[in-house]
Amino acid sequence: MRRAGLAIAAARSAALTAGLLTAGAQAQDYGGYGRGNDAPGSFDFYVLALSWSPTYCETAGQRDDRQCAAGRGLGFVVHGLWPQYTRGYPQNCSAVQRSPTPQAMEVAGQVYPSEGLARYEWRKHGTCSGLDPTAYFNAARTARLAVTIPDDLKTSGSERRLAPIEIARQFVTANQGLRPDMMAVSCARGQLQEVRICFTKDLRGFASCPEVARGNCRSPEITVGAAR
Repeated sequence: MRRAGLAIAAARSAALTAGLLTAGAQAQDYGGYGRGNDAPGSFDFYVLALSWSPTYCETAGQRDDRQCAAGRGLGFVVHGLWPQYTRGYPQNCSAVQRSPTPQAMEVAGQVYPSEGLARYEWRKHGTCSGLDPTAYFNAARTARLAVTIPDDLKTSGSERRLAPIEIARQFVTANQGLRPDMMAVSCARGQLQEVRICFTKDLRGFASCPEVARGNCRSPEITVGAAR
């Protein structure tokens, strides 16, 4: 009887382990990353990520002379244009990647704060768009031009504290058709990090994106650093 009990317990343990592994695999498939069958052009919508340059320059970007040089006074800059699934996102889609031509980089220079960032974004996200480098950087420019930065957030002459919901409200007010469920305000270590705005795949309008919107900063107030 004791051996039978042990056998039943072992079987239950194995079933539980298998269930956890299956659940873990599903969570990985539908979490932040790709679904394992990422094909260029196969996605649901775009996310335009606008980085608050003062926060970047204060932390990870201290050695980025082009973006963070004193006197540039940058506020929001394009971090990237990201193809997105309804749940999760693709990345690094092409095994054989096309290097951006000088003409493509000329377009990128009108959008991104540094050449290094533009090239990185092409490799990680642009290759999933189904576009060539020039068309992808043009798409990023189109998305950026479609967003109006609120007057109060165009630059920041001095450090201040704002509620994330207030930042979102200002963007919604400044952009016709934009709703809170179409965007997210992200923060890191109590500081404004990014505003992420969702677009339809054809970039003709904003798109509802519940998973992205759930990433809203939960802090009651965050620091909006001063531009350099």
